[in-house]
Amino acid sequence: MWISAVSALFTACGIILALLVSAVISGRRWRRRAVGFFHPYTYDGGGGERVLWCSVRAVQDENADLDCVVYTGDDASPETLSARALDRFGVHLHRPPLVVRLYRRRWVEEKTYPRFTMIGQSLGSVYLSWEALCKFTPQFYFDTSGYAFTYPLARVFGCKVICYTHYPTISSDMVSRVCQQSSMYNNDSLIARSIWLSRCKIIYYKLFSWLYGIVGSCAHLAMVNSSWTRSHIENLWKIPGRIKMVYPPCDTSELQVLPLERPVEKPIFISVAQFRPEKAHGLQLEAFALAFQRLAASMPKPKLQFVGSCRNKEDQVRLQNLKNRCMELNMEKYVEFHKDVKYRDLVQLLGGAVAGLHSMIDEHFGISVVEYMAAGAIPIANNSAGPKMDIILHENEQPSGFLASSKEEYADAILNVLTMDEPERLAVAAAARKRAQKFSDGVFYENFKAAIRPIISKPPAPMQCQRL
Repeated sequence: MWISAVSALFTACGIILALLVSAVISGRRWRRRAVGFFHPYTYDGGGGERVLWCSVRAVQDENADLDCVVYTGDDASPETLSARALDRFGVHLHRPPLVVRLYRRRWVEEKTYPRFTMIGQSLGSVYLSWEALCKFTPQFYFDTSGYAFTYPLARVFGCKVICYTHYPTISSDMVSRVCQQSSMYNNDSLIARSIWLSRCKIIYYKLFSWLYGIVGSCAHLAMVNSSWTRSHIENLWKIPGRIKMVYPPCDTSELQVLPLERPVEKPIFISVAQFRPEKAHGLQLEAFALAFQRLAASMPKPKLQFVGSCRNKEDQVRLQNLKNRCMELNMEKYVEFHKDVKYRDLVQLLGGAVAGLHSMIDEHFGISVVEYMAAGAIPIANNSAGPKMDIILHENEQPSGFLASSKEEYADAILNVLTMDEPERLAVAAAARKRAQKFSDGVFYENFKAAIRPIISKPPAPMQCQRL
């Protein structure tokens, strides 16, 4: 009986292995000269989606013979995606991309893994990419969503792997917060309060970092979006020769022509970000309310505009909680919420703001910060990572914005903007606008095409992943 069971098990495993090998051989045989963009969430509305469409446009510019294919879990057609790229982000594609619909996206959703979320989503992404590559095997596999665990599989299917990494899935900063037992959106308070649980999580993070380094090293080309991201990816993947820094595309053409003069009778502060937990909208609201309390009676009453999108029901709940908190603070008359606005409407909103708020800790880059600067809105951003290292720097010895960390520091910066005289505000806004020119769409396209040209123009030299 046991012999029969073991024999049946080996037979089943053999059949499964044969099917897997057959799928890979078939995929390699029918591999098409195309670029497959692995981007399961094409309706997320954030900077990552903008990078996707600008990347598609750049590939079309560089090599018109290459088809561009988008792997998505959304119910979308080539025409709707092309129209969305134009309406939402102002990106005009030469032709609509092909679409491969993915039906197993739930395997990369955060809610699927209440515990061990990182490893769960990473392994789930392998399963999702298996579906993608079996349906359509491209010559060039392009990951624009940070699913590094899919790279070895794409290599097995014979693809050249390119990625644009917005931020590392894990970083030394994350490990450091667990060591310090700091409670944040990615470190539950229960774990933060327990020494034993924190030590277990550190071991988990160390193991995941090792695995992440191995799979990441399978990329033929890794583009990163900031100095902060580059330092972490180089440390983890250990392929410095294949890493290129390409600042993300920030549409500054329409924003740059907006007048710097703004209405001072009703000064407007704007916050542009998806309603995700790491964006820390609550901190902005609390800081704005605190600054409002400190205003002199003679000062004009400012207004705060939250502008963003919701990816799922959890984000919608966060947005509602933010509205509820606004009412608790008695600030509903001075706070507006704009959800899923079109690009032209975003331009109009930015053109009326005197300053823009950003509060995500360790934001890998911060496209919204650059958009503030280009539009003439003085940025008030978190004192870390991209905004600190790459964006809000002095321009011709003139400050281009403010950096803050705590609620009190944000409130001080808000009051600083409100109490500036007009010449001083215009000087800072002008410096910020000039600084933003370093992150334009044109700069992105130039650097992006220079990075991919050696890969898509000729076969690269053989490369090996890190050894286990």
